[in-house]
Amino acid sequence: MTILQDKVALVTGAGAGIGRAIALAMAAEGATIAAADIDRAAAERTATDAAGANRRAIAIEADCGDVASIDAMVARAVAEFGRLDIIVNNAGVTRAASIMDLTEADWDRIHRVNAKGVFFCLQGAAREMMKTGGGRIINIASIAGRGHPAASNAAYSASKGAVIALTGKAAYELGPHNITVNAICPGFTRTELSARNSVTRAAARGISVEALQAEQEAAIPIRRANTPEDIAAMAVFLASPGARNITGQSCNVDGGLVPS
Repeated sequence: MTILQDKVALVTGAGAGIGRAIALAMAAEGATIAAADIDRAAAERTATDAAGANRRAIAIEADCGDVASIDAMVARAVAEFGRLDIIVNNAGVTRAASIMDLTEADWDRIHRVNAKGVFFCLQGAAREMMKTGGGRIINIASIAGRGHPAASNAAYSASKGAVIALTGKAAYELGPHNITVNAICPGFTRTELSARNSVTRAAARGISVEALQAEQEAAIPIRRANTPEDIAAMAVFLASPGARNITGQSCNVDGGLVPS
């Protein structure tokens, strides 16, 4: 039997990159998937591919920076499948920028989704999980939240630090309800978003994207960047029966770049 058999998982930012990989990996392990994304067409592609693993899957268009949209997303998943066992709070935004180039609009845009959005997705999911005896909450943070200096920008680092702090506090309060709360802190991960940021950062330094990526990987002890599937494997584990007593943790998946 697959390890997430008959579990219902809601994955935000599931249209591409890490979120898509997590949705597909959980589907392959038996989960029913609600794939949420602000890009409805992207969410539908992921849901179609997740259903191809012979599982039920739906697409939900959702803006994870808007509380009303978050509430509607959670309500839709529960209305469709009757319960919510797992949520992966993956939706996030950023841009490559130096600290002196960041604007108030940048700060508000990044924290609206990366911090506020994660909190209200967590809260909405926990409210449903309390009704059915527990669940798993998995937040996608970043080694940027641990102070790694190569983050895309300082506002992003601050937002991911907030996710790490939230994870610990939420685990403490939700533990008595049999809800575990953990975070994954990816290091350099090759996604569409990171590719766009690499173009900007390489151009600012006058080097090629290939040179920038080679420089990044040379700093990683294991000498390779993550793929989205590396993060998905950790998410599946944290949602699995084997992780039932793991909570309040922020787990680096970074090839050894940042000591925990």
